Amino acid sequence: MNYADFINAMFEGWGAVAIFANCVALYKSRQVRGVNFGSMVFFTSWGFWNLYYYPSLGQWASFTAGTAIVFFNCIWLGMAWKFRG
Repeated sequence: MNYADFINAMFEGWGAVAIFANCVALYKSRQVRGVNFGSMVFFTSWGFWNLYYYPSLGQWASFTAGTAIVFFNCIWLGMAWKFRG
């Protein structure tokens, strides 16, 4: 693992923690308000791209953390669809 991969993985990891917190908040409130659904779809699709891109660069730490990002984004999108008003 190189230094740049480690730093990027840390950003991805903290992003996954933040998205997990959004999932918890959405589960508790069961309301989607003030969020652009399209932006979450865009960033989730970017996350899927990263699951291809990081291994092509040999950035396995970023890939691992990026997997968490995609997982929690998909959870959030599913709940947002379910709780849409």
